[in-house]
Amino acid sequence: MKIQMSEMTGKLKNIQAINTNPLSNDWCIAMSNSPNKNIICTECYSCSMLKAYRRNCVPAFERNSIALSVAELKDDELPKLKANDIIRIHAHGELINDIHLTNVLKLVNKYKNKTFSLYTKRKDIIENKFGNTSKPENLILVYSNPTIDTPLVNMPKHFDKVFNVCRATNLDKINCGALSCNTCRKCYDKSKENIIYEMIK
Repeated sequence: MKIQMSEMTGKLKNIQAINTNPLSNDWCIAMSNSPNKNIICTECYSCSMLKAYRRNCVPAFERNSIALSVAELKDDELPKLKANDIIRIHAHGELINDIHLTNVLKLVNKYKNKTFSLYTKRKDIIENKFGNTSKPENLILVYSNPTIDTPLVNMPKHFDKVFNVCRATNLDKINCGALSCNTCRKCYDKSKENIIYEMIK
């Protein structure tokens, strides 16, 4: 089963992405149903979109979820990437298990001339994979802080960036490019700020 790439719109326009289905991801389901309303997953834009005007994306994202998490992919099952120099892993979705990350790394290692930015809250999967080893130079790990308005300024082990979501109380800290990720590139360039703040949507 081959992976389907997404051509993103909105602030992610002109960036290719690999997305999975949060509606079938047990971790996402648990987080979105958290009684703690300061958990950003309880306001998940991805789940809302996929239940409404992006319903047509669910079958493709679900196929990606299965393909990435069930077994290690063969080289000919890895997607062919376009000329884009940056690739987003998970504009929609989250890591499912260790196999999922292994397959992402196969793609990262195949295209060493591209920069991959992987957004995840799954510190457990990252730690289990990398332990005391190094990760590929062309992979940027972005820790997606799950707690609204509680900015993290210390990165978890193995991560290159922290992405914080804020309400009005932290407006002075907002430094996310917001309108165009492809222009801003703070999450795709290790030389730029590593602590990112975005205003909650």
